[in-house]
Amino acid sequence: MLKTVNRVLMGLAGVVLVALGAAVLVGALDLRRRWNFSLPSAWPFDGPHDALLSTASRRKWRAEGWWWPVVLAALGAVVLLSLWWLLAQLRRRRLREVLVDSGGGEGAVLRGRALEEALSAETESLHGVDHALILLSGRRTAPEVTASLTLAPHASPSAALGALEDEALAHARSSAGLARLPARVRLRVLRHRAERVG
Repeated sequence: MLKTVNRVLMGLAGVVLVALGAAVLVGALDLRRRWNFSLPSAWPFDGPHDALLSTASRRKWRAEGWWWPVVLAALGAVVLLSLWWLLAQLRRRRLREVLVDSGGGEGAVLRGRALEEALSAETESLHGVDHALILLSGRRTAPEVTASLTLAPHASPSAALGALEDEALAHARSSAGLARLPARVRLRVLRHRAERVG
């Protein structure tokens, strides 16, 4: 949902900015007179010295009683929508709960944070893994794991990935009763200072 909203907002912002930029360039570079073409009568910029609103238009709108409340309400709405969009980008999309099939057609709910902490603790106990950050996303019936692992300097990445798949993820799948638990893993290596040799 958020990806769709992002694409629509970015597309609309791009179209508006391109149209506004083209209008300003046509007026500022005086392209209408140079290239000898006509513009609609409502075109805001006629030449390089034109303003968006003429003095008469500005006086006309200021005299209207509804002008300032509408302008302030529109600007307030733009600010609120921008803040909502920014907060939606910053919020981590964590899975709050995982539905566990307890048999007999009934289910139990497992907190997503508890499963993340258990996975992190077990992953950090694996050989070669110095630190693990686990994030659950997806649907409550089909969770997905995003793991960020920091490996010890001399650890083998393939061995760490194999242990994660065979031990930590396998235990999480079986304990939550999940048929599958896909994972995306990002590996980093812990930096260390060079050792002095005698």
